[in-house]
Amino acid sequence: MYLADETWPDLGAYFEDESLVIVPLGSTEQHGPHLPEGTDHMIAQALARDAADRTGYLCSPTINVGVSPHHRQFHGTMWVDAPVFRDYVESFSRNLTSHGVDRIVYVNAHGGNVEHLREVGRRLHETETAYAIEWMWDQSIPDLVDDLFEQNGPHGGPKETAMIMHIANELVHDDRLEDARDGGLLEWENMAVHGATTFYDAADNTNNGVLGDQTDATPEKGRELFEAASDQLVNLCGWLDDQPFEDLMPEPHVSERE
Repeated sequence: MYLADETWPDLGAYFEDESLVIVPLGSTEQHGPHLPEGTDHMIAQALARDAADRTGYLCSPTINVGVSPHHRQFHGTMWVDAPVFRDYVESFSRNLTSHGVDRIVYVNAHGGNVEHLREVGRRLHETETAYAIEWMWDQSIPDLVDDLFEQNGPHGGPKETAMIMHIANELVHDDRLEDARDGGLLEWENMAVHGATTFYDAADNTNNGVLGDQTDATPEKGRELFEAASDQLVNLCGWLDDQPFEDLMPEPHVSERE
């Protein structure tokens, strides 16, 4: 079910029986010369909607703009400051709990959102409002990602390229894949200097904003990634739905335990 497609009486019937909602989140930011700026939120939305269709759980509208100031030097990148993002997602989530939701899966496809979604989840957990967890698609299938690509790349690389080839191939500039590879960062070691991270922006490390070998991506690999990640998300939702709510809430203070 997709929330925005339903009427309020039909949604009321859902909330009578279910208390789980899938929330897709991503970003609108540069993904090199070959991928659309909506890459992250498109991946999150496609996975969330697929899992909702497969399970019957409710999927919310997508949060399309995330924490992306580290890509600000590239045209069109959009972002909100981290505190604003956290407060917005928390308010969005509390809105869902007002309808009876008590567990939320943040289907995230942007690394810059991770720590902030974890913080929102912590706030909701601490106040015993809801159990909200962040899920990152590539982190759910790391072995498959490593097996499919020799030079993976954490941003705009072959894994994201393959996923968009599967989801919206018409938006991929196939004629720019070699330029993306050759103008970006193909190989990298530990970028720390004497144990310190000395860069803040993507432009500090890559001229065209991407890393990895984009020419290694294919629609077939994208389909394999998508199906495997969707399976993981479906299993996560099923597991979360099965948990008694009290078991998801904070443990009591040590002095109160038996």
